Amino acid sequence: MPNKPKKEKTTTKTNSNSKTTGKENSENAENEAKKKGSSPNSETHPPTTSINKMKFTGPPHVKKDKRQNSSRFNITKNREIVKLPLLKDATPAEREELFIQKLRQCCVLFDFMQDPLSDLKWKEVKRAALNEMVEFVTQNRGVITDAIYPEAIHMFATNLFRTLPPSSNPSGAEFDPEEDEPTLEAAWPHLQLVYEFFLRFLESPDFQPNTAKRYIDQKFVLQLLELFDSEDPRERDFQKTILHRIYGKFLGLRAYIRKQINNIFYSFIYETERHSGIAELLEILGSIINGFALPLKEEHKVFLLKVLLPLHKVKSLSVYHPQLAYCVVQFLEKDPSLTEPVIMALLKFWPKVHSPKEVMFLNELEEILDVIEPAEFTKVMVPLFKQLAKCVSSPHFQVAERALYYWNNEYILSLISENVDCVLPLMFPSLYKTKHHWNKTIHGLIYNALKLFMEMNQKLFDDCTQQYKTERQKEKEKMKSREETWCKIQNLAKGNPQVSFKVFGQQNAELIGNPSTPANSMNDEDEVVLVTLEKLEKEAVEISRKKPKDKPLLRRKSELPHDISMIKALDGHKRPDDYLHTNQESGN
Repeated sequence: MPNKPKKEKTTTKTNSNSKTTGKENSENAENEAKKKGSSPNSETHPPTTSINKMKFTGPPHVKKDKRQNSSRFNITKNREIVKLPLLKDATPAEREELFIQKLRQCCVLFDFMQDPLSDLKWKEVKRAALNEMVEFVTQNRGVITDAIYPEAIHMFATNLFRTLPPSSNPSGAEFDPEEDEPTLEAAWPHLQLVYEFFLRFLESPDFQPNTAKRYIDQKFVLQLLELFDSEDPRERDFQKTILHRIYGKFLGLRAYIRKQINNIFYSFIYETERHSGIAELLEILGSIINGFALPLKEEHKVFLLKVLLPLHKVKSLSVYHPQLAYCVVQFLEKDPSLTEPVIMALLKFWPKVHSPKEVMFLNELEEILDVIEPAEFTKVMVPLFKQLAKCVSSPHFQVAERALYYWNNEYILSLISENVDCVLPLMFPSLYKTKHHWNKTIHGLIYNALKLFMEMNQKLFDDCTQQYKTERQKEKEKMKSREETWCKIQNLAKGNPQVSFKVFGQQNAELIGNPSTPANSMNDEDEVVLVTLEKLEKEAVEISRKKPKDKPLLRRKSELPHDISMIKALDGHKRPDDYLHTNQESGN
């Protein structure tokens, strides 16, 4: 039976002044149906309320795509299939031939999207045959003979290897599993049983990889990987398990599978940024990485640095981040020497304006710090805590809160305690400033972190406090001096409005034009301001001397080049009369 289509989420605004009758609604539904070439009753939801009498000036209503779709199957022309006897009732001699007949019978493809109610009788025959074969392979031994392999794999390929429907999310925008509904495959009633049968087929004790490798080859694996772009999560879950079983049983295909997964990731990162099965592929890789032999091959290290780490910069990171973080941590547990390049790459790809993504990076970084070696920690602690200091002082409370939770981790605290001389001066200014954060939850976490630092090294904490207060006082005095200097310049400029600033040069002009420039970006600011004041006074004196007091200011017209032909034409032109004569008889 076809899946029940899911209702669309629509928001309808009603107005008490607008009244629409049932007749108007039915007419609108019929008109829409005529435009779409279908009957009004074929819609799965009622028509929207008409607003003919209202002058609606808001944004247009964008209709969402239906969340149920079907792949492009090559429907079999002759779909009439006959119900065969049960396998358990057949004699052992007839059982193999009957099994093959049922497999061939299940290669018939039906239409589930355009006309889901068609061929119901034969669809049920195929579904019953698939169910029976699943139970038969699971419960019996010695039923998978050499003649069964090509027929079973051909049936699987015929039903599943097809052209996937166009993506409902072609722009690659972030998919939210909690808000967005997945697109479901309309032909799933049969596809589910085909996947189930093939999985039982692979997991059967009678399965012989040496016999099956003639049929499950590189082309088969490549077609299976292409199906990972299906938007139906149920199908991707089966594909994940099947590919993992193939990777475990066919040693000759392992390198090829890893290479093709790399190609999918490269295309996803640098070209499309849209693929539905990244999380499932990463889950398979997490299991594969866990079984890597030591020492790691150079191929695996390149995969980590060139494929897994660039996956962090894709905008849909939230869809697959747990699986990605697991893969990265598995690599670091295998080879701790990779910690430094991994953390430096994370800091390189650190999000600037995406707070939820920043929280994900902080989660992953804590998982890495949980398995980091103390010797590797000392290599990365300076850039690491510089970034953590920025996160602590973030105005987004979730980012600040997540960064401050690091001080609740005992292992991270032990690493900080061993290197407190380096870490505390980096973190103290941010912690002290963030005491005035707008979110009260942050206040308690800040005081907790400061208290822990104080307990680690009281003397260093006091030195940092004194140094911070001294620097703050110097900064205030410098800001006050700057404000007074700019006030002098402003008053002098008001008194001499004719002063030109071209004589100061490009650098000084930019300085004067932008008084908000920070003090640490100026070189010898006080000297520049004094020179500026002296030049202003000298130029004002020179202008007052050169300007004649009694001569009025005149505006000169621009002189244009003369056109001789135009001058001759104007001279040669004569009006027939000097003045227009009025007819007095007809005049009033």
